[in-house]
Amino acid sequence: MIFHTFTEQNLRQFTERVFLKMGCPAADAQLAADVLLKSDLRGIDSHGVARLSGYVRLWEKERINATPNVRVVHETPTTATVDGDAGLGLVVAPFAMKVAIEKAKVYGSGWVSVKNSNHFGIAGYHALMAVEQDMIGVSMTNASPLVAPTYANERLLGTNPMCYAFPAGKYPPVVVDMATAAAANGKLEIAQRANLPIPEGWVQDKDGNTSTNPHQLKDGGSLLPLGSDKDHGSHKGYGLSATVDILSAVLSGANYGPWVPPFVAFLEPSANPVGQGIGHFFGAMRIDGFRPAADFKDHLDNWIERFQSAKTIKEGQKVVIPGEPEYAFEQERRVQGIPIIDVVVNDLNELAEKLGIEGLA
Repeated sequence: MIFHTFTEQNLRQFTERVFLKMGCPAADAQLAADVLLKSDLRGIDSHGVARLSGYVRLWEKERINATPNVRVVHETPTTATVDGDAGLGLVVAPFAMKVAIEKAKVYGSGWVSVKNSNHFGIAGYHALMAVEQDMIGVSMTNASPLVAPTYANERLLGTNPMCYAFPAGKYPPVVVDMATAAAANGKLEIAQRANLPIPEGWVQDKDGNTSTNPHQLKDGGSLLPLGSDKDHGSHKGYGLSATVDILSAVLSGANYGPWVPPFVAFLEPSANPVGQGIGHFFGAMRIDGFRPAADFKDHLDNWIERFQSAKTIKEGQKVVIPGEPEYAFEQERRVQGIPIIDVVVNDLNELAEKLGIEGLA
């Protein structure tokens, strides 16, 4: 693969131009770009600027409202439901997390479900908003129906990521940000662009047989739940995915299961939706609602140090703290730039030409 390196500012300006061309207000374009750039900075290349063409495609199909009236439609002192008005999930999700944080400031915790939204980028971005306020952040979303439940040969669930973020003291936050499928679809897209096979256990073909073909989904295959098969715990991945789907959509009034409107180009939305758009779920919990924040962070530092010092199977290995690799990527890429594979660069420049904006140099 050939990589081209761009500065954070270069990619940020390009991304903002794309969202402005879609008709987004300047503040929304800046926020949406910030969410995508956070993904690229943290090394989650599948959910950064590589997704721009997908957002434009949905906007062209009038599935994304560039000027939404995002609002709270139901609430109690500690809970709320937000209607995203078909806006960019990159904009709707931070709005909803802010609602959760403001409720937590007053009552100790805040919980917000969202309907009528779209793809919201990486879950970690939104959960980390709570960490900045000395809170524990929770973020999850349902997604394109690409995953077959354990024993099934039918796509009924999304990769349905969930994130839990915890503020530490002298260390970076502990961030557990993961798909509930064996692999996120973005990893298949990376393999497709690089023309590489994928590991066994990520997908099954249309007949239910395991496959290493990254194009399998377009041929009727399915992603597998976390665990891949029953013997390796796929029923647990299925259960986690179901939890995300229920909290994000059944609770909010969004579409769930096979009715979730897809982000991928090879699937069309259901003709008989059961709700409105994609659903998310967010939570914010004040640490001092349980114990003094300083005490918690001191003990989380201790937790981190103990796990870092764990005996390993082989010499030279180390136990990785959740969120540690992403934090390291962010520190490095802010200085050295963000590498983008040539296939994505070409795609972005073609997008720029189509929209009539300046491309990537």
